[in-house]
Amino acid sequence: MIETPYLLYLGHSQDPADIKTSRGLAVFRPDICVGEYRHDDCPLTLELPRMDFAAARAAGAKTLVLGIANAGGKLGEPLIVDALAAMEAGFDIASGLHHRLNAEPRLVEAAARLGRKLHDVRDPRPDIPIGNGKKRAGKRLLTVGTDCSVGKMYTTLCLASALEKRGVPADFRATGQTGILVAGDGVPLDAVVADFISGAIEQVSPARDDGGWDLIEGQGSLYHPSFAGVSMGLLHGAQPDALVICHDPVRPHMRGLPHYPLPGLAQTIEANLNAARLTNEHVQVVGIALNTSAMPEDEAKALCARIEAEFALPTSDPYRFGVETILDRLLGTDVAAQSVTETA
Repeated sequence: MIETPYLLYLGHSQDPADIKTSRGLAVFRPDICVGEYRHDDCPLTLELPRMDFAAARAAGAKTLVLGIANAGGKLGEPLIVDALAAMEAGFDIASGLHHRLNAEPRLVEAAARLGRKLHDVRDPRPDIPIGNGKKRAGKRLLTVGTDCSVGKMYTTLCLASALEKRGVPADFRATGQTGILVAGDGVPLDAVVADFISGAIEQVSPARDDGGWDLIEGQGSLYHPSFAGVSMGLLHGAQPDALVICHDPVRPHMRGLPHYPLPGLAQTIEANLNAARLTNEHVQVVGIALNTSAMPEDEAKALCARIEAEFALPTSDPYRFGVETILDRLLGTDVAAQSVTETA
């Protein structure tokens, strides 16, 4: 178990997209976040109290969460130095970076000497099966996107919360480091061997017979050359009854690939439906989720209205404007009825 409360690490980060793990925790689990740790050259903030290690420990924080997602997921020297200092101050360390804490000898030595714990969130379970594509009971929604880091986790969490408020059983199924830290469980999908990706999703979203929904966090994009393989395996393992398309309308190109433009919404819808039909021929798109955080509110609302009219699909910024119209479509169409009929 990772002990809470957390101190969230921003370090020297410059790009807002690089602190998405810390931001996700601050937004969805503020109850377990004491403050943020950042250096003077970091212009970013989560609007939490800025604390050094001593102040955070005095405030009750027990684990420093290295809540950053830098290129390649590497433990750079500044980060290692900060983690060592945090352990000296009394902290355990949690990280979802690809470069494992337990693969860094200095951190391992310090943890053993000081009695601290190193939590590598991206270590998958050892018992993941190969996917079989067999239809399983229950209803599932998967968020997919035009690119990575466009709001799939935020959308999924907002949908899960809104369903619960309507009295509909719903479970958020985490597939990335931030979601796992938020939910306390899940599968770090991009750390799973390729042959087992669909099986990992079948495992994390098993059969259910309570009339509720599994809300499965999407990863990557079918149009991102680096991550499309993960996205495809996720689509097949999820067997989604419903898809929500996530999109950042001000993104100039695929993240990290300035030579690749973003795909259009129409081609994204078509590609994801075609891929998802391998394991669920009745899959439907029930909404479009926009990340309008960089847009003025009036422009964001106008864009949602235009896209909704163009595609005849409920369109919203889930975190900014809510997901009620998407849920109306989800619960008001035959998506739910189809799943019940097939699993009866």
